[in-house]
Amino acid sequence: MAYRSLHSGYLPGSPGIFFEKQNFHRKEIIMTTYKLVATAAAGIEALVGKELRTLGYDCQVENGKAYFTGNDYDIAKTNIYLRTADRIKIVFGQFTAKTFDALFEQTKALPWEQILPVDAEFPVSGKSVKSTLHSVPNCQSIVKKAIVNRLSAAYARRTHLPETGALYPIEVSILKDVVTLTIDTSGTSLFKRGYRTEKGGAPLKENMAAALVMLTNWFPDKPFYDPCCGSGTIPIEAALIGLNIAPGLNRSFAAEKWTFFDPKAFDTVRQEARKEIRTDVTLDILGADIDGSMIEIAKQNAIKAGVSEHIEFKQMQLKDFRTKKENGVLVANPPYGDRLLSEEQAQNIYRQMGQTYEPLETWSKYILTSDLSFEEHYGKQATKKRKLYNGAIRTDYFQFWGVRKRKPVSE
Repeated sequence: MAYRSLHSGYLPGSPGIFFEKQNFHRKEIIMTTYKLVATAAAGIEALVGKELRTLGYDCQVENGKAYFTGNDYDIAKTNIYLRTADRIKIVFGQFTAKTFDALFEQTKALPWEQILPVDAEFPVSGKSVKSTLHSVPNCQSIVKKAIVNRLSAAYARRTHLPETGALYPIEVSILKDVVTLTIDTSGTSLFKRGYRTEKGGAPLKENMAAALVMLTNWFPDKPFYDPCCGSGTIPIEAALIGLNIAPGLNRSFAAEKWTFFDPKAFDTVRQEARKEIRTDVTLDILGADIDGSMIEIAKQNAIKAGVSEHIEFKQMQLKDFRTKKENGVLVANPPYGDRLLSEEQAQNIYRQMGQTYEPLETWSKYILTSDLSFEEHYGKQATKKRKLYNGAIRTDYFQFWGVRKRKPVSE
């Protein structure tokens, strides 16, 4: 009986990177393995790579992405478990093209019928950087035409493809004349966990919020505080991490509706993820905001995320925070000058932060802002800072490490 593996890997001189190899066993098992890519915001791809390695995958991290291989189960697992990635995509083809004819012919040469059924809906998005084929709309149109041509021939020369079935989002990405064709298994971006019913102005994406927490020295046994919590995204992501709740547990994915995909894969992973939730943990998480209406929204979002019992939300001005707790972690995404407030207003907040948090010697503070002069207004030089992108906004993550106070050893 045949063991069939469709494995995506680069083949020099081939039109794409999709190939098939046969092995034989006593009983028939069909397992498809792909070259996969987890995309990420600039600056947090290393976190995605770390998450993949923790899950047991060997990966290669590049700017904004991490490559790895896996089957249907692995696609389901990474979609459900990864906290900082944007999307999980199948790398279906890769080749060099400097003309539209080359783009058309090499796209057409790929076995699209092995992935796309006759009624597949397959919109084509695109991007092109430093390439001869710089017109993205033209590239999208040509890729679409090439796929239609291939499928028409494969499906008894049909002159019309209805596109009324499941969604198979395709992207043509061209970098320095190298074309990469991918199929998005996630559908909507992974930052859409499904718990945020409402949000305030300039909201932080859930996967970026998770990244901010993961870049700290916080552990579930430490106090955690967000003084500018807005709709509660950072405290909720901290609670999900502390309770080991997989972020994609309560949402759906494009690949679940694909005809070639193992229908049991996502259900299997969800069952495994539910068993891994920690019920023996008590978290000390506080989210505060000056806006009472945002606090109410945060409470509702926490309820939907299933973590409301582990987070206290409180309407409070930043300067009013006082605590006797030690070894805590503070994470803040305050309004910055190009985001909701004027530059002067934002800098007044930074000065308040410096004055309010100065007594918290054992606390580590992590503050995200696009104001590169933040330290000047805060009144202290950061232990470390890291460049991140909050959407299209270039920011720095200023880190002020606390002096850890150790508990006395009992005699």
